[in-house]
Amino acid sequence: MQGHEAAATATLPPQSASHRPPPADGGSARTVYAYAADPEAAVPDGAFVEAVRGELRRAADADGSLDELVQRAAGWAAAEGERFRELLDADDAGPGSPDRTDVLVRRAVLSCAPLALLSGAWLQWLSAPGNAEDPTVLRILALYAEDVGAGHPSASRGSAFLELLRRLRLAENAVPAARLTGDQRITEGAFRFPALLLAMSRRPDDFRSELLGADLCLRTVGLLPALTLVRQALPTDTDWAVVDPAATRDPDGPPPAERCRAAVDELVVREGDRAADAVRRGFRWALDALGTWSAGLHAELVAAGDPAFDMAELMRLRSREGAVYHHQFLLEGRPLAAWLADCRTDAGPLLDVLARSKLVKPGRSEASSLVRGLVGERGPMFRVFSPEDLTVIRRWIDSLPAEPREAAASTSPTAGAGTEATGPRSLTTVAAALKAGPRHPGRAPSGIREAYHLLTRRTDTPALRSWAVQYIHGWLARSRHGMDDRTMPLPRRWGREGLRPWLQAQHDRHGSEFEENAAIPLPSREAVVDDTVQTAPLTLIDGSWLQGFTDYEQASSEIGHSLFETYWDELGNGEPRLNHPLIYRDVLKEMGVEVPPTDSPTFARWSGFRDESFELPVYWLCVGRFPRTFLPEVLGLNLAMELSGVGGTYRRARLALKEYGFSTRFVDIHNTIDNVATGHSAWAADAVDTLLAQLPDTPGPGGLQETWERVRVGYRSLNPPSGVGARLAARRGRLTSGRR
Repeated sequence: MQGHEAAATATLPPQSASHRPPPADGGSARTVYAYAADPEAAVPDGAFVEAVRGELRRAADADGSLDELVQRAAGWAAAEGERFRELLDADDAGPGSPDRTDVLVRRAVLSCAPLALLSGAWLQWLSAPGNAEDPTVLRILALYAEDVGAGHPSASRGSAFLELLRRLRLAENAVPAARLTGDQRITEGAFRFPALLLAMSRRPDDFRSELLGADLCLRTVGLLPALTLVRQALPTDTDWAVVDPAATRDPDGPPPAERCRAAVDELVVREGDRAADAVRRGFRWALDALGTWSAGLHAELVAAGDPAFDMAELMRLRSREGAVYHHQFLLEGRPLAAWLADCRTDAGPLLDVLARSKLVKPGRSEASSLVRGLVGERGPMFRVFSPEDLTVIRRWIDSLPAEPREAAASTSPTAGAGTEATGPRSLTTVAAALKAGPRHPGRAPSGIREAYHLLTRRTDTPALRSWAVQYIHGWLARSRHGMDDRTMPLPRRWGREGLRPWLQAQHDRHGSEFEENAAIPLPSREAVVDDTVQTAPLTLIDGSWLQGFTDYEQASSEIGHSLFETYWDELGNGEPRLNHPLIYRDVLKEMGVEVPPTDSPTFARWSGFRDESFELPVYWLCVGRFPRTFLPEVLGLNLAMELSGVGGTYRRARLALKEYGFSTRFVDIHNTIDNVATGHSAWAADAVDTLLAQLPDTPGPGGLQETWERVRVGYRSLNPPSGVGARLAARRGRLTSGRR
């Protein structure tokens, strides 16, 4: 869903990764939604977590078993969908009725957009470097991979909904999804439920069970009831099976609700009643939130059957800017500006006076100057109203009776009487907690080992985030030190032909070096075991430099889709038998080495590891948290990583492992999936090319050469120099970053 947007972020200065509080303007639900949609959002603990828990508690008690809640949700979805579809058959006759279906469809689609554009996004951070071996996490990741259409750009469930928005010409504010908050056609209430889901997704350790409960509810409900109306009216305008979160995209796989339930059951078996209660709480909250929002939307659509409703809402939306002008134009002795000012709370009086004015010929829009001369090329209101606005005005005029009504009787309902009047509560407390930030900044890691442990989880503190940014800057400064053509295999300039020819040449070189070094004796058994052990902190977080690309819009973008698929492959595509960290642990066990769980404090403190074995892994863990700020560097690192062993190093490692009777499966699988034709290294090169092909060939920040230089630094960051000068450069980089 984000093509050019991803390229634009490459121009961000690296210090932009620091904590940025959400803006204070706009409705509270819009504020939370826009902030939580940021893949680098820093969502605090403390007051924010308490505020969200308070919102969850507002739902009725999670009475009944999970099975009963599932049945209740399925029954509600069926009945509510029927209620919406009945609107298509109601009131077929009457003024303005030819446009009525279009009005219902457009309103329903816009109101569903905040949730449907990010369908499944609440699962985006449930996997983390420290839990990548957990079978339950792998189940969830498999479910999420189906949501984002793993391996293909613009293939997510949200992308299919975006196609519907585009066909209806409603997508002006849809990419990235955070821009929806500026679309005033969408009510504040439509943002509330998805805003909370997104915000909770940024605190996975706090809300994992509740998120799974909410996800199970949404899979059970399936296509949102209002969208069943749209599907009936527009059966071929998008791939509805992709939009529907209950529909499987794998013809041989179980339904998504069944897969989610399996993950829930595993979690409950492992964690007991507390997890079961949290899952039911999340399910019941989601069902209550859906019910409240859907009831408000239904009321809005019923009201929208009257063309005056649309007209009143249009006047309300345009009243603020309109009231600045029109002080000299009088309607019934009162300035139009004053009438417009009143519209912000009640548009009915203005509609009544307009209907009685010379600007309108009731029942005859084609003869009404309000939509003819005034808005024509020579008129004083040329281009003030969009074509869509003019359709609303014409529909209202055509619905007016030829005989004027008495002035005392209002002809118009109050705009916004649907979702805003009966819809969900505001998120003022949650938004305020986000804006206030954490109560305490926390403390920075005491050393490299503690940093490793803290960074294996998704959540952070301001102190940890600041430490991570400084570490990245130091590492990149070290990587830049002494960089020239002798130390950098990537060409000095990127060519429009892309990196594939260069990639093939590097693969040939790796193969030649392997042959040339064939006579060199293999390392000893002790050296092989030691190298395998010291590489464990790195390998057991395989793919962590790409963790930021699990973010929903990143995972299906033109650049990010292959990066997500690479991450997805590293974790075994949801299959423990293919999971790279688990395969590596098996090799360690063959060597007689048992290491603690990766995300445990004891792993980072384990005496069998040397301190320097954590330096590169910590860089991976840090830079992977900032997929936008350090996009060029991550792409360069990814290219270096995926190419590093193909054709040579993996083959030599295989010989050594085989010599001493150890499994070669880990190096075998990497030598195949990282191949330069259709594998990870090819995808890595393509991702770089996709970014650079969109950039202008101009000097300075954001230009092609500057971004390419950042890619080259990222490439070298896999194996930076280690001399005294490089270490001093790293120290200067950290200090400079800390002063920003």
